[in-house]
Formats: sequence, structure tokens, C-alpha cells
Amino acid sequence: MSMEIIKDYLLSKPEAKIDTPFDDGVMVFKVKNKMFATLSMGKNDEENQDWWLNLKCDPDEALALRDIFDSVIPGYHMNKRLWNTVILNDTIPQCEVERMMDNSYMLVVNNMPTKDREAIELQLN
Repeated sequence: MSMEIIKDYLLSKPEAKIDTPFDDGVMVFKVKNKMFATLSMGKNDEENQDWWLNLKCDPDEALALRDIFDSVIPGYHMNKRLWNTVILNDTIPQCEVERMMDNSYMLVVNNMPTKDREAIELQLN
């Protein structure tokens, strides 16, 4: 998946916004000012530059995904228990990456105050 496809997918979520609080090389995706994803150029060698996508994840699922996919690693610069980094090198099916992005978004939404959560849930239907 290309960076543009990922970016568009994340921004299609209700009330999703993009921010660059660190530097222009790290896009931070937020819903109601809560981060649910980051997207940046990976730390590979210069010949093999892949985009790295940090996503929030249930701790048990985070471990399972790391076991299943070589390109899912503990969250780079994140809480390793709650975040995974997905290396976007076309080894994971697009539908699975989309599922991971959806889960990350919903984990953040589900932890919001009731009023905010319900307002977003109305936009999902």
C-alpha cells in the first residue's frame, strides 16, 4: 500500500485529523486530539525505504500479529505493549492493514468520554 492510500484511509475516519508535532517527516493521525496512528519513513537502509505505520493495538493481538507477520514489529518509539509498527513493504494484504487501522481508531474512540464516543459512532453508521 502506498503512503497516499494509507493517509487517505486514515483521514477518511470521522473527525480524523493530521498533525506534525515532531517534524514534517512524521504524520500523526488523531481523533479528538487523541493519537491513533503515525506514518513515517522507516529506518531501513537508503535503498529500501519503506513507510512505517504505528498503530494502537490490544496487547494480546499485538503479540499475535508480530508472530504472524514478519513486517509487524513492536511499536517504534511507542509503548511496545500497546502499539505495533507495520512496515509497509507489501507483505501484508491490504484488507489486513485496513483492519489494523480500523482497530486502532476504534480503540481510541472506545476510550473517549461517552458524549464524544457517541458523536463519532453516529458518523460511522
